[in-house]
Amino acid sequence: MSDQPLLDVRDLRVHYPIRQGVFSRVTGQVRAVDGVSFTIGKGETLGLVGESGCGKTTTGRAILRLVEPTSGTVRFGGEDVTALDRASLRRMRRRMQIVFQDPYSSLNPRLTVGSMLGEALEIHDLARGQAAQDRIAELLRTVGLSPDHARRYPHEFSGGQRQRIGIARALAVEPEFLVLDEPVSALDVSIQAQVVNLLQELQERFGLTYLFVAHDLSVVEHISTRVAVMYLGRIVEIASRDALYGDARHPYTKALLSAAPVPDPTRRSERIVLTGDVPSPAQPPQGCRFHPRCFVAQADPAKLERCRAAEPELREIAPGHWVSCHHA
Repeated sequence: MSDQPLLDVRDLRVHYPIRQGVFSRVTGQVRAVDGVSFTIGKGETLGLVGESGCGKTTTGRAILRLVEPTSGTVRFGGEDVTALDRASLRRMRRRMQIVFQDPYSSLNPRLTVGSMLGEALEIHDLARGQAAQDRIAELLRTVGLSPDHARRYPHEFSGGQRQRIGIARALAVEPEFLVLDEPVSALDVSIQAQVVNLLQELQERFGLTYLFVAHDLSVVEHISTRVAVMYLGRIVEIASRDALYGDARHPYTKALLSAAPVPDPTRRSERIVLTGDVPSPAQPPQGCRFHPRCFVAQADPAKLERCRAAEPELREIAPGHWVSCHHA
């Protein structure tokens, strides 16, 4: 992990109360994010992967306080984001932005592209009048669109163009850090490559730092410096891209990688099929959360007993390679 990280997340938790009855009494908690810790160095891209519902998106939004964390700390540039008041948080949002997953619902259909970009500049008092118009034209050119597009509405664009507009909106306030919440999952494969290449160009040009949330392992491998794997609200493995894809240690990571298609007809990968369903985050299993589906634990009664008894800590088993597994 980086010595002086730009972002330092410690023991982050986001729990949602379950309410029942006439008086809406709290009868339980949905543990969407349950003790997540990681760092991201300046200029780095951390890929965050896992099955749908594992807490990836909630983690990204909690870092920006788009959802309020239940507990834990998020330090950005040494400043605790979770302790900021409203005015301080607004100033911090200049430095931290998000690109949403759905390019169709994330843009206001009643505003022109120019109005959307100008709104961000006005809120943060960055430019007005002709200076704002020049900045909008520059932003559109930066993401591969024409300045003339500023007069158009979102419905006049394709999905790939809309996502470029979303990226331009995030860049308008000159941030240092972007949460990319599955930014290419709603796009055609050919368009995905263009948007990923654009994100890499922008990172190199502006020195940006990314948290790249995704479930497509091939895209994550292409863009990430390091990769963190989430399961049921917790990180189970985090390592450099080469270490994780070349020598995964957690059984869940191995199963995920075995499911990824290999673009070589002469190579056959041995598929690891997980049994059972993902447990509910409202009632996670005792001990290791993965043990009911783990092929390593299920094959050995002694290992299974240990996995049921105690939840494994995230420990460093090689330089920069952290795994939450008793048997790694």
